[in-house]
This record gives sequence, structure tokens and C-alpha cells, in this order.
Amino acid sequence: MQRNRYFSTYTLMLLFCSPFPALAANTWRYHQESDRLNNQAYSVTLSPMPRRDLYDGLKLEIVCRDNALQVAIDADSLIASQGSKFELEYQIDKQAPVTIQMRTFPDSKRRGYTNDEAKHLIDAILTGQDAIFIRVKTMIREVLSGSIPLQDAAKPIQQVLSDCGMSAPTNADKASAYNLTDFEREFNQLTPAQQQQVLGQLKKIIKDVK
Repeated sequence: MQRNRYFSTYTLMLLFCSPFPALAANTWRYHQESDRLNNQAYSVTLSPMPRRDLYDGLKLEIVCRDNALQVAIDADSLIASQGSKFELEYQIDKQAPVTIQMRTFPDSKRRGYTNDEAKHLIDAILTGQDAIFIRVKTMIREVLSGSIPLQDAAKPIQQVLSDCGMSAPTNADKASAYNLTDFEREFNQLTPAQQQQVLGQLKKIIKDVK
């Protein structure tokens, strides 16, 4: 009887204590760091990890360093050799998937980054309601995947944007913003026949404008 009482007490203690670290690890977190090389401060927002029983160990990092934005991905598995390009595909909720190019850091085969696509990717994340699904094609032709929840992402991401002197896009910005990067990304997703059709229409538009 006494043994059962001790067992029950121990079980209750585990149930009471264990959820809190799990909950903390399952949220987007903002904090400030200091670069060990130059002692300069920078800010970063870390994503929660995807469910390990369903996906690979992938984590997104949104960084403001030297007033410049960067999005990095951290994986438990090898992605590519140091300083190598690789593709990352992301899908926000049920929107169409988008493929961007990233590069591994010079000192890591498991971490990659993008500077050029950082703001566009961050803006896309801020439009999401449910999750961002990511796929990474590795050097050995494997695919790492993960689904990261977005429910509490807005505030810590906006803190990083604020540190870089930027703000989240407004509804008007989202409706009207369209640039050459957007065009190139969408153009590259078309079939060769569709690309020729678009180029023909653009050629006509440019002639009419001149």
C-alpha cells in the first residue's frame, strides 16, 4: 500500500512538472545574443521544433545583425558541404509552395541561411495562420521536412523587425507589393511553354509603353 502511495506521488510530480519545459520549447522565442568574435549584440527569434515523431529536426532562426535581416535554418542532419547552395521549399498554410535558394554557413554542414530572401520569407510567415511547412533537399538527395506552427510567431518576429528598423507589412502592402524578385520566383515555377507565353506578353507591354 505504501509502495503504491509513493508511486502515485511520484507520478503526480512528473505530470505536474514536465509540461512546462515542453510548452516553453513549443513556442517562438525572441532573445538577444552577443557575437563572440566581435562582441556585438544581435537579436534572434527561434521557431519551435516540428514534432519529432512526424518530422525531421528543423528549426528556423530570424536574425537582425548589423541592421540586416537574415533567415537561417538549423537541422539535425547534414544538408550540404560548407558554403554550398541548396534549395528550401516552404508552404504557408494552403498557399502555393515557394522554392528559394539558401547557402550553408562556411563552418557548418547542418545550418544554412539566406539574406536576399529574408524579408520576403518573413513577410510570408507573418501572413500565415496555421503553419509553415518546409522541405530541404540535401547533398545525398534526401529530403528533410517539418511543419512549424505559426500561432504565436507574430510578436517575436516583429521584435526582430523592429530591431532592424523595419515593420511588418500592412494589409495594403500585402495587396500591392510586387517586385522583380517576386516575378522571378513565380516565373521560374512556370513550364517552358508558359514562360514563353509570359515573355511574349511582356514584350508587347514594353513596346506599348515606349
